[in-house]
Amino acid sequence: MARGINKVILVGTVGKDPEMKYMPSGDAMANISVATNDTWKDKNTGEKKEATEWHRVVFFKQLADIVGKYVRKGQQIYIEGSLKTRSWEKDGQKHYSTEIVASDMQMLGGRPGGGMESGNYDNAPAPRSNQGNSGNSGGGYSGGSAPASSGGGGNNSNHFEDFDDDIPF
Repeated sequence: MARGINKVILVGTVGKDPEMKYMPSGDAMANISVATNDTWKDKNTGEKKEATEWHRVVFFKQLADIVGKYVRKGQQIYIEGSLKTRSWEKDGQKHYSTEIVASDMQMLGGRPGGGMESGNYDNAPAPRSNQGNSGNSGGGYSGGSAPASSGGGGNNSNHFEDFDDDIPF
């Protein structure tokens, strides 16, 4: 029998700058609110309707540091994580809060400020988490020389040295 799956994928807009906190161990924690919008046409009136749903997202450790440095209000963001419900008691009342604990994050769109020249990500760490994987998984550009193309050796070989993009993610 299956154990179950607790996975959330969000693509939305950051509602406010990250709120940073630090645990007694020194590990970072970042909280953000992410808005997702849904639009539809009302069947009865033909009127276009829109609803915004707000999601609380929490990041931990290195991913929290990255969010604190680079994520800002108004940016589009992709998040993967899981739902976590916390409960506490205040004045005899039981309170609950459900949030998304992020395990992966990707900033979408251009650099902050709009233009290709704006922003400074020259020394930025990669925004995607690689839990338990300290090496290069082979999917990204590492900045070193790439292996030569194997095959016929014709003029259509693909070389990463010709790739002229300095964005580290």
